[in-house]
Amino acid sequence: MTHQISLRAPALAFRSLHVPGRPLVLPNAWDAMSARLAEDAGAAAVATTSAGVSWALGAADGDRLDRDRALHAVARVARAVRVPVSADIETGYAGDPEGVADTVRAVLAAGAVGINIEDALYATGRAPLREVAEQAERIAAAREAADAQGVPLFVNARIDTFLRGGGDIDATLERAAAFRAAGADGIFVPGAVEPGTVKVLVEGVDGPLNVLVGPGAPPVAELAALGVARVSAGSSVAQAAYAVARRAARELLGAGTCGALAEGLDYGELNALLARER
Repeated sequence: MTHQISLRAPALAFRSLHVPGRPLVLPNAWDAMSARLAEDAGAAAVATTSAGVSWALGAADGDRLDRDRALHAVARVARAVRVPVSADIETGYAGDPEGVADTVRAVLAAGAVGINIEDALYATGRAPLREVAEQAERIAAAREAADAQGVPLFVNARIDTFLRGGGDIDATLERAAAFRAAGADGIFVPGAVEPGTVKVLVEGVDGPLNVLVGPGAPPVAELAALGVARVSAGSSVAQAAYAVARRAARELLGAGTCGALAEGLDYGELNALLARER
């Protein structure tokens, strides 16, 4: 009961941050240091990126990381920051709704108060997206598991119609309505950043809309003006960090110089961030 009570306040706080026109901005993290850096920069919450977590743990993204390893990483992030944490749980780390419920209980045990759960299918011979009814059952299981624990977990339903399909707006809105009815709190449509499309989605989705940004995407202020309630960087921050790692390695092994490292953060500053009490 104590854990449930301790999570209720951050869960409510996280929920309150999803305001159309004043979006929650999430520079996604993958470990304790990236989470601390996001918090230190002023992030009101921290969300993990499954890609970044997977890569840091030596696995490819796309349901190739097992639940325990993924949620141990989430727990480290949650312990590192004072702000609410949301966990990217990919498709739920489970083959059926009961398994998704088990994952949600593990998410809460890790200290996170939100989840992203996606409707894509990986490494199967089936269609790219789960059937609407099947995904709705998985979302309902997540909702029921959190409610049974007394925690108002924010369930962010990711819809991959733009990433893995043709970007059909009608199909996206159909899925959004079904997933909201099943218990999702918000809708996440990565790949949809064109302002006209975002506006249609904002108007058509009955709930907070989450947009994924990266190089070339509209600025946060423009997305806010369209009514977006949540803006995520996804794997982009991790990708940029690894770009520096590759440039530095190639330069050091090639020219033998360290120009790529010139903008590195100060050792003492980084060390102090993790030496600080949570």
